[in-house]
Order: sequence, then structure tokens, then C-alpha cells
Amino acid sequence: MIDTTNRNTALASALVEELARAGVALAFLSPGSRSSPIALALDREPGIELRVILDERSAGFAALGAALASGSPAIVACTSGSAAANLHPAVVEADQAGVPLLVLTSDRPSELRDIGAGQTIDQIGLYGTASRWFCEVGTHDADDAGLLHMRATGSRAAAEARLGRGPVHLNLSWRDPLGPDPRPDDVTAGDELAREGRSGGRPLTTGIAGREPSADLADALTGAVAGAERGLIVAGRLPDRSLNEPIAELAARTGFPVLADATSQLRFGTHERSRVVSAYDLIVRADRPGLRPDLVLRFGDLPTSKPLRAWLRSHAADQIVIDPPGRWNEPSRVAGAMVRADAAAVVESLRKWLDGAARSTSWSDAWIGAERRAQEAIDSALGDGALNEPVVQRALGDFYGDGERVLIASSMPIRDAEAFLAGGDAAVTIHSNRGANGIDGLLSTAAGIAAGSGEPTWVVLGDLALAHDLGGLAAVARAEHPLRIVVVDNGGGGIFDFLPQAGQVDPERFSSLFTTPSRLDVASAAAAYGIPYEPVSDADGLRALASRERVLAHVRIERDRNVDLHREVAAAVAAALA
Repeated sequence: MIDTTNRNTALASALVEELARAGVALAFLSPGSRSSPIALALDREPGIELRVILDERSAGFAALGAALASGSPAIVACTSGSAAANLHPAVVEADQAGVPLLVLTSDRPSELRDIGAGQTIDQIGLYGTASRWFCEVGTHDADDAGLLHMRATGSRAAAEARLGRGPVHLNLSWRDPLGPDPRPDDVTAGDELAREGRSGGRPLTTGIAGREPSADLADALTGAVAGAERGLIVAGRLPDRSLNEPIAELAARTGFPVLADATSQLRFGTHERSRVVSAYDLIVRADRPGLRPDLVLRFGDLPTSKPLRAWLRSHAADQIVIDPPGRWNEPSRVAGAMVRADAAAVVESLRKWLDGAARSTSWSDAWIGAERRAQEAIDSALGDGALNEPVVQRALGDFYGDGERVLIASSMPIRDAEAFLAGGDAAVTIHSNRGANGIDGLLSTAAGIAAGSGEPTWVVLGDLALAHDLGGLAAVARAEHPLRIVVVDNGGGGIFDFLPQAGQVDPERFSSLFTTPSRLDVASAAAAYGIPYEPVSDADGLRALASRERVLAHVRIERDRNVDLHREVAAAVAAALA
């Protein structure tokens, strides 16, 4: 039921009610005056949980994290001006990562634009092509047409974000009065649909997408799989655990090994994991001829590993990419087909052939043997007990609990997780902001993941990423679920040590231009937000974090040997596979 206090309360409540009916359950608001109508409507709506975060940049990433964790659109709302511009980094990540984000920016009405009115910028199409849909909602009377427009806009926005797998931007212009000043004569709508919406709590318009592959497509896929003698499944970043069983079943019935990215959700869980290969980054560096495929089925994004990307391209195996509609996730530029269909439905369409197929195990055995030898070589090379960046990722994998969420930062952490995080029986969901690959907003994203999932959440990041989102510690401090921060402090951007520039630029200039140590006092940063601080120097210290409700764990790492250590591990794996 709409709020009939005045025109703005009626229009805003109609919009928000439709968003709730479309399945939106969580909203993040940064306060402001111009956004008062939407703030009051969000606070009034019983179907939406509202959280207030002072910093718009942090609020944007928190909403991103909530949508990432839940799979449903989450709202971020703000006032006009530079407040809206501060949401742009989160919108870019949502676009590139395919996360359903609803951005509600409030604005001055048209008569106050471009005349020097305060807190007014051009917000029309502010996020450019990053938005799946942009709507200048306009100013309207609270009559039948105005309320139906708001309802239709709300239901379409939720559908566009969900079906388009990305951000939607609604720019909302509000005239005075911004607050709940009683003006009941403003609301003239008499149509029942306009005032109350559809019966039964349904949204005005429901978005529906086709999911099943056509019969011709199913036949073509079956033929490709049937004709492959050395097939591989490559599983990149997948948003949730719903594909674990279908992909594991596909691997079991085809005999195709699964090269599983850390964010594929296939390394952890009780599903069949006997064909899961997690050390593929190091295995493909060795490039053994007997492991080269003739067909690759790829689900989700291409994994982070540059060696894997180069290896797939160099051997020109036919690639079939299976990915729902959204962005064109094919950076290798050599895939033979892009299948825009639900992955579980694709697996089901293959079942008829898979049920009766007899497959040789020699190909699968070769990959499983390579995985076993690679893991043994990694353990041996890292076996001195000292904490370093690979060991941190490897050890934490043993301590994550069933149902927990983990956000791993871009740059070195996600690469080390990809190479060294072996997996286990716990149903752990691994997230990473690998759409735009930024290191900003990670603490805020983790707070949103905790809110969206309702599960204990870890965030593993470097010292520079911590410095990038210090304001996000406020959201962490207010989180209602356990949230554990692990800061791998290598004194700057350690990933740059792996670049050719490290040997081409004078060390002092290289440090100032690339690695840029932050010199942040991590303990003081934690204390400023009332978050317990814990220095960690060994694996036992990492294990103890699993019992903490809230903690900022500080793992100091000596960066000097990091490049050599990675090379030594790669050499050990290559020797084990020779």
C-alpha cells in the first residue's frame, strides 16, 4: 500500500513496493536531503532490509557484495551530485562481473539543472555503457499515470538487473517537499492497480527468460562431446554453488577432467571431486604433450591464470563456452562457439548420450596423476613451515568452515589462491571482484557478502587493498555476522615484482612508482573502528581465526623472496611431471 502523505511519498513508495515484490530484499543507503523520499520509502517497506552507510563508495560495494552473495538484485541509494559519482567503481565492477545491482540516484528536477543550483551535476546516463538499463524516471503527479509509471519502472528495473546480469540505474528527480509534509490532496490516483499493485503481492510485470537449449543445439553439443578423445572442462568464476553437481556429473560421465578456478566453487564441497584439478596453473606451465586437449568445454569466466589462457590458445583446441546471457566472456578470441543457455540445462540435454557412453579412463587418469604429483611437489617446496603468500592461501583452505563465504582480493591474493588453494569437503563459496579486477571496495564488498548471505565471511587482501577501503571498516564493524579480515602485508604491491619492469627500472624509482608501500599502521586502523587486531606469524595463528566473530588479522610477509619462491615451486612441479 502506498504512502499517501504527499506526492513524493506516494511515488517513492509505489516504486519501492514493486522492487520488494520483484524479490529485492536488501538496500544500502547513504544519507542526504534530496534522497529523502526514497530513504523514507525504503525504511517503510517491510520486505526490504535497509542498512545505512555514510560513504557512498562503501555503500556501492556493500550492495555489490550483497547481490553477489544472494544472486538477487540489491539496492544502493544516494542523494544528488558527487554522491552519485562515488558509486561508479561499484557499478563498473557489477557490469564487468555480471552482478544485479540497482542504483537509485536522487536528483534535482529539470528546472534546477545547469543553472548553478547546489549539489547538481549531470546525472543523465552517468554510468555510460556500464548500465544494463538507464531510466530518467522524471517528475510526476501522484495520479493513476504517475503511480503506474513508478510501479512499471520498479518491476522492469528488477527484471533488467536480474535477467541482464548487471547494474540498472534509475535517476529519480524530486521536487519539494522532500520530507513527509502532509499534503493528502496531492494523491489523486483512484485506480486500484495504481494504488495497490497486483493482487497476491505479485510485481506489476514479471521478467521471464528462456533457459533450455534448442534441440538442434543439444544435438550439436552431443556430437562435439561424443567426438572428443581428450576433452577438458574449464570452470571459471561462477557466482554460486548451483552448478557443482551438474558439472561434476558431466565430468564423471564424459571422463573429462575439470580445471577448476578457485572461484568456480568446484574445489570445495561434498560433490564428486575426483576429477577436479586445482594445480592447473603450474601443470600447464610444464606443458606436457600428453595433457593437451582436443576439446574444451568452458563454464563461466575464463580463469585468472595467464599461463592457462596462453596454453589453451597455443594448442588451438576447439573451445565451447557455455554462459548465460550477459557480457561476452571470451577474452581468448578463439572459441568455436558461445552457447547462451543455462549450464544445468545444457548438462541435462546431454544426459541421453552420456547415460549410454563408455569412455576410456586413460586421459582422465593422466590429468589426475598430474594433479596428484603437482600437489605433492607444492607441499614439498613449501614445507619448511614459514608463512609466505602461497602458504597463507594454502593453509586458510583447511580452516574455512562449511557454508562460509570467502572474498579474495585481486592482484596477488587471487593468483595465489588459484595456484595453491587445494580445496576440501567444506561447502565454501569463494568470491572475488574479478570483473574490473580492482583492489578498491573490498572490505565493503565483504560486509555486503555477509549481509547478503547471512553466513560467516572471510576477506583475504593485501595491505594496499586495505588502505584503499579504510572507510569500509565502518561497515565491517557493524556487520551482524562473523567477519574475519586477513591482511597479507608484503609492504606494497608485491605483484609488480613479477613484471618485466622490476628488472628494468631503478629499485628506488620502482618502489615509488609501482610497489608504493602504504606504511599504514594496521593496528591503529583496526582500533579506530573498534575491530580486534591480531598479529599472525604461523599456521596455528591462522587456524585460531576460525573461531573469531570479528577480527583483523595482520600477517607480515617478507616480499624479497616471493618471486624466487614462486619460481622454485613452478620448477618443482615441472620436475615432478617430467
